[in-house]
Amino acid sequence: MTTPTLDQLYRSEYGKLLAGLIRRSGSFDQAEDALQTAFEAALRQWPGDGLPANPAAWLSRTAQHKLIDQQRHLITQRDKNDALAFHLHQLAQDQDDQDIPQDSLRLMFTCCHPALPQSSQVALTLHTLGGLKTDEIARALLVPLSTLAQRLVRAKSKIRDAGIPFQIPADEQLSARLRPVLTVLYLIFNEGYSASFGTQMVRNDLCQEAIRLASLLVRLLPAEAEARGLLGLMLLHDARRATRIDSQGDLVLLEDQDRSQWDQQQIELGCRHTSRAFQQGRPGAYTLQAGIAALHAQAPSSAATEWRRIAALYSLLYQQQPTPIIALNRAVAIAMADGLEQGLALLTHIHLPSYHLLPAIRADLLRRLGRPAEAADQYRAALVLVNNQLEQRFLARRLQEMQSAMALSNSPLPDRQACAP
Repeated sequence: MTTPTLDQLYRSEYGKLLAGLIRRSGSFDQAEDALQTAFEAALRQWPGDGLPANPAAWLSRTAQHKLIDQQRHLITQRDKNDALAFHLHQLAQDQDDQDIPQDSLRLMFTCCHPALPQSSQVALTLHTLGGLKTDEIARALLVPLSTLAQRLVRAKSKIRDAGIPFQIPADEQLSARLRPVLTVLYLIFNEGYSASFGTQMVRNDLCQEAIRLASLLVRLLPAEAEARGLLGLMLLHDARRATRIDSQGDLVLLEDQDRSQWDQQQIELGCRHTSRAFQQGRPGAYTLQAGIAALHAQAPSSAATEWRRIAALYSLLYQQQPTPIIALNRAVAIAMADGLEQGLALLTHIHLPSYHLLPAIRADLLRRLGRPAEAADQYRAALVLVNNQLEQRFLARRLQEMQSAMALSNSPLPDRQACAP
């Protein structure tokens, strides 16, 4: 057994195994300690003994025995007579692994409990359900390792001290409690798809982790349309991932991407989930965004994009969530559908003082309108605000193009007499 195979098991099985152990012990710390012991035992034993027929079951049994030892030790300190009874009870309970999917769902709702700060919800979800190690999450979220470790400790302490239950919410609470779960998965995907900082535009590991967790959520809650809509949205965006960066490592806009390189199987799956989400009732915000992504993905070319339908979907989305970001995207769609000047006029009513995409979009519309001096001013404003180095390079290139266009338009016409033979 090689270490990479064990690493793959760690990533794929950690969350499911941990969820079952938390249900049995009622403690994040005891469950994590037991599971870590199981993986350490596998690292020692499997290279010599060979890979078990069912590696996940082997890890589960080993961790359960460690958990039993932990609990038995605690009980023995209080009452030796109860230790054997507890041990037998746990062994009987361990034979039933039919609750694994429900355990995963319980863990997801626990990690995304509204009593926890959102930053802690993201970190805890990646750590427990995603199986990412503390240093991996710190690198992915671009925070110091010590900061990330403190977030995890505080989150688990909050769950323990506040008595946050390890359970699936009742039906009447499910809709409200589902929202933070979807938000966390959306944030994880967005940070992977458009990194806020650093030298990478896309972090594939975060994108794939968000899609995996959203797929799990859809399997566990098939009747929840917004969960399905979010999965469709992720799949449709991720299908374009390989074409967003060129061979030089530079950003490529949607209209310039090679559509023949988009993942058509993933687009088909994303469209299928999106269509089912629309059929399940009044579409929510994630389903509407998935519908917009589907129209982009299905367009044979940028020129053939159905901008009026996209603008209509953005208008519906804005009715549900009248945020400046959605207003900005709606303005772009209207500009492409009804005229650049109309979209530019809508931008004047949007207030996003620290968001680089507002001046960047304004600059792009001015560029298309043939107003390079005004566009250059807006590109400069966007460059002051952007933190991602790939976007910085893209905006700098656009600025240089506008400066060249200005220089060309300001150059004097040649003297016809001087040029005459």
